[in-house]
Amino acid sequence: MARGDRAALSGREAVAAVWRIESPRIVGALARYTGDFALAEDLAQEALAEALVTWSRDGVPREPAGWLLTVGRRRAIDAFRRRAGRDERYAALAHELGEGGAATGGDPVPEADDLLFDPDRIDDDVLSLIFVSCHPVLSREARVALTLRVVGGLTSDEIARAFLVPTATVQARITRAKKALGAAGVPFGVPPADERGERLGSVLNVVYLVFTEGSSASSGDDLIRFDLAAEAQRLARVLARLAPDHSDVHGLLALLELTAARFPARTGPDGEPVLLEDQDRRRWDVAAIGRGRAALARAHEVGRGLGAYGLQAAIAECHAVAPSVEATDWERIVLLYAALGRLAPSPVVDLNRAVAVSMAQGPAAALPIVDGLEGSEVLAGSHLLPSVRGELLTRLGRPAEARQALELAVARCGNERERGLLRRKIAGLDGA
Repeated sequence: MARGDRAALSGREAVAAVWRIESPRIVGALARYTGDFALAEDLAQEALAEALVTWSRDGVPREPAGWLLTVGRRRAIDAFRRRAGRDERYAALAHELGEGGAATGGDPVPEADDLLFDPDRIDDDVLSLIFVSCHPVLSREARVALTLRVVGGLTSDEIARAFLVPTATVQARITRAKKALGAAGVPFGVPPADERGERLGSVLNVVYLVFTEGSSASSGDDLIRFDLAAEAQRLARVLARLAPDHSDVHGLLALLELTAARFPARTGPDGEPVLLEDQDRRRWDVAAIGRGRAALARAHEVGRGLGAYGLQAAIAECHAVAPSVEATDWERIVLLYAALGRLAPSPVVDLNRAVAVSMAQGPAAALPIVDGLEGSEVLAGSHLLPSVRGELLTRLGRPAEARQALELAVARCGNERERGLLRRKIAGLDGA
């Protein structure tokens, strides 16, 4: 490889690494600086594009994040200069930054940029960025795309691959989201106290949705999308640092850590799913279990009781500390699911409770719960309900009905790995 090619590759790798780590701080600082979230994201992307060219040619600057901020701020001045009626705004910005050309790889970063990296202000900027990205005015799909783009630092291509949609679809969602935020006049900043709880719930839901898709992919060839799940864990850790006294934040982090701890044992050498009862628990991530239990303890400490995420984390903890499926405290899990069903009623929660009941009291006690969910709109079209029903019927010695349920689950399942598992269960009925 020629020297120029190596330099270009090194520059691109540096840009990617800096962007993934620093993008929330950069976009947040630019949004605070300009007062315009959509403009800030565009400015950051322009700075990123310039870095791809300049760093490959001139080398990586000593302060790469500061370099990107400087370029972004100068692009902001150019944008304000082009806007009619913004002379006063431009003059103020120009006075603060000072006139001059764009930063280059060898240019020192102006000392004024250090103010943008004040630790307390960084926390405020990133938290504000998360709240804006998850504003209720946006659709769920738009919140996810925008959060992964501006907070997670993922490219449109990466988001598209993660959710198996065209890149153009992701780009359109992000564009519409920014326009919707502008049309609604959403200010950049942490919302007032009376709105914070509801808005934080939206933020946590987005992180949870991202992790859920990563931990149990709804379609595609892989059971687990590790990069997507890891990004959700990273976002949850950021939230835990930014909102240390909020129980639900720690409950969500605990749930993600304890769930991800089982990832190493959930798939076999060829990527095929491994059922809980067949997993080698020695492969579970002990460090992740420790982090999850610590986060759950923190949720208990700062809250007046566990919320929905905390209750799910408590269920995951029951699995994490049990030496085997047989030694698991299934009765406690049944009680936790019952509490979760009262706090956050959902057919999915009821279905999971049925599985726990089957383990604690036998399949005959669980089957009526499952049959009672047949008319659920939430589970209509999902493979989960017939999959659980097929398993219960198999254990009850009713193979013909079990086959029918499992074949329906195969028809509804979008993930190739899970379909393979279901087909193996059907084949097992033939050999029984």
